[in-house]
Amino acid sequence: MDKVELRGQLRNRLLAMPPEQRKEKSRKACRNLMALEQYQGASIIMIYLSLPHEVDTSEAILHAWQLGKTIAVPKISWQQRHMIPVQISSLETGFSTGASGLRNPVAGVPIPFGQIDLVVAPALGFDRLGNRLGRGGSFYDRFFANEEVIASRCGLAFAEQVVDSIPTTDSDEPVDFVVTDAEVIRCKGRKGA
Repeated sequence: MDKVELRGQLRNRLLAMPPEQRKEKSRKACRNLMALEQYQGASIIMIYLSLPHEVDTSEAILHAWQLGKTIAVPKISWQQRHMIPVQISSLETGFSTGASGLRNPVAGVPIPFGQIDLVVAPALGFDRLGNRLGRGGSFYDRFFANEEVIASRCGLAFAEQVVDSIPTTDSDEPVDFVVTDAEVIRCKGRKGA
């Protein structure tokens, strides 16, 4: 199955999930994330702001703030097709919302790539090797390919988003582990690692 077909299948799977189930599964996935030693030991965590049908990351963000951690989120530059991590201190204000529902920070202090300890990335799907199928913009692939990024890479998803195999190309960047509402999958490691 090619990426386009698989994206369609996984989108439908996410859209079919009832809101109450999504909320409960998000809670479980965030608890699994918060139990990770990489999360607990991190001073600076870069984590995505959830789209309506993704794992809701707000519980993990609020918990990180309670522990005194710094939270950075991706600030997307659509024109330059890249993202930079910026520090946020609120989930309520300081965002513009795009047509897709993506919240983008309006301002925020940029965080140097090399200071981030953990990156929590979304995707439409993951496999057990850590390959991710994003939405097609390659923002995370380009970000992870930057040699300054030395952080642990974590995929966060619902169990329904883990598939047998994700088609990959040379520019695809895998994650180190995948956290779902059902389990933590430790992956084989990155290319060249």
